[in-house]
Amino acid sequence: MRRLLVLLAVTLLAVAGCGGNPLAGRADSDPDVIAIGSGNFTESQLLAEIYALALRDAGVEVEDPQAIGSREAYFPALQDGSVDLIPDYTGALLTYLDENATAVEPDAVYAGLGRVLPPGLVLGAMSQAENKDAVVVTRETAERLGVRSVADLAPHCGKLTFGGGPEFRTRPDGIPGLARNYGCGFGEYRTLDSGGPLTVAALRGDDVQAANLFTTDPALPENDFVVLTDPKENFAAQNVVPVIAERKASPQVRAVLDRISGELSTEELLALNSRAAADDKPALRTVAAEWLSAKGITGENA
Repeated sequence: MRRLLVLLAVTLLAVAGCGGNPLAGRADSDPDVIAIGSGNFTESQLLAEIYALALRDAGVEVEDPQAIGSREAYFPALQDGSVDLIPDYTGALLTYLDENATAVEPDAVYAGLGRVLPPGLVLGAMSQAENKDAVVVTRETAERLGVRSVADLAPHCGKLTFGGGPEFRTRPDGIPGLARNYGCGFGEYRTLDSGGPLTVAALRGDDVQAANLFTTDPALPENDFVVLTDPKENFAAQNVVPVIAERKASPQVRAVLDRISGELSTEELLALNSRAAADDKPALRTVAAEWLSAKGITGENA
C-alpha cells in the first residue's frame, strides 16, 4: 500500500506539471524485491507484466508492476530507488538524458545511451523491437494535402491543429524538433494523451489534423491512418530496452531480461498490442502470460 501511494503521488505531481524529481529523498525499495514501473500506456504496461512474470518464474521476488506516468515521472522514480526496473525505448530515453544527442541508428543510440545513463543504473540487452514516435494524419488529410512525409506537411502546419500528450509539446524531439528540423510550426497544439484513445478519437474526428501516435499502435491500421515518413530523422531509433537499478541487476535477473529482449521483435509488439485491444479485452497479465508461453518462457504464475 505504501508503494502504491508513493507511485500515485508521482503520477499526480507529473500531471500537475511539477518540475524536478518528485520522489527525491524517499526510501529505497525493498532490497530483496524488485519493484517494476512502467509508462501509462498499454505497450509499456504489457512489457512490465512480461518482465514481472518471467522474473517470478525464475524465482525472483517482484512486486506487481505499477503504471506511473510519462518518462518525466517514472525515470526520477527509478533514479531515486522507488522503482527498480522499467521498460523503456532507447532513442526517447537518450534524448531525455541528453537533448543534444545526435545518434539515430539503433546501435549508435544504444551505445550513446550507455554513456549518459546515470550512475547506479544499467541497461539490459536491446531488443530488435522498435516502437517509434510518429506524426500521423488521416488518409483524407494525406490525400487532400498531398503529403507523405513530415517535410511535405511543413508548408501546411500553420493551418493545422496538432494533438498529443503534454510532454510531446516540450520534448526535444517533439514539437521543438519538428520546428527545428522541418520548420513545422502548428497553428495550435491540443493537449490530449500520449498515443491513447483521446488522441486517436481527436484525429479520427478531425478535431486535430495531425497527431503524435506510436508506430506499433493497432489504431493505425484500424483507422487507416497514415504515418508520415521522417526523412530528417527527427525521431531516433526507439528499441525496447530494460533499465534496471544496478544493485538489483544480478546475473539471474539480467539473463531473464536479456532472453525476453532476444525474443521481442516489432512484429511481436504489434501482435501484443493487437491482442490487448481485442474485443474480449483480456487482462494485460493474461496477454503477457500467453506470449511468454508461446516463446517457451514459462508464465505459470500469471
